Amino acid sequence: MWKRLFGGQSEDSDQAVDGDMIIAQLNARVQPMDRYDYYEEPLGKVLAENNAGEVTGGGTQLADEPDGIAYCDLEIVVPEASDTVVKLIKDTLEGIGAPKGSLLKFTDGRDDIPFGQNEGMAVFINGTELPDEVYETSDVNEVISKVDEAIDGIGGFQGYWEGSTETGLYFYGTSFDEMQARSAAFIASYPLCQKARIAQIA
Repeated sequence: MWKRLFGGQSEDSDQAVDGDMIIAQLNARVQPMDRYDYYEEPLGKVLAENNAGEVTGGGTQLADEPDGIAYCDLEIVVPEASDTVVKLIKDTLEGIGAPKGSLLKFTDGRDDIPFGQNEGMAVFINGTELPDEVYETSDVNEVISKVDEAIDGIGGFQGYWEGSTETGLYFYGTSFDEMQARSAAFIASYPLCQKARIAQIA
């Protein structure tokens, strides 16, 4: 089953905006407020500075476990979906870290445009099969902090999903292989990361 999770400040606006609609489907597993901070607000500022439109809403698409979050998207209204405006949106989102596998979608029938340059690494923490002592004495925030520190300069933490059996921690950066290599020693040594799964998500 797929569910839709909304959030972000632009969702609260009832103001109708005229123009062409572009949907930026981001291959990013981020919560609504993180989506706003990482993507929606920065893109909105660039569009405003260029009088090129605005972000009018967004959503986060939920999937069944263990994935939790499938992707998120931004609804963008522009005066005209010209090649110049489309390029501005694509370049801006790539510049702020949009992952590979993202798409620009149009309502006028034209083909989707793939975009995105960053890769994604998920660390799925086992939440049911470790000794009680491990859960009592370990902290998932330390995992986030230490992995973030290990991949500093090439990537960083962007979001999480807490499921019934696993907690997914999502990191994005220039190279999955390098993020995995840099964080491997900590993950192998930290008790809470026993039985953790590492997966490439972008």
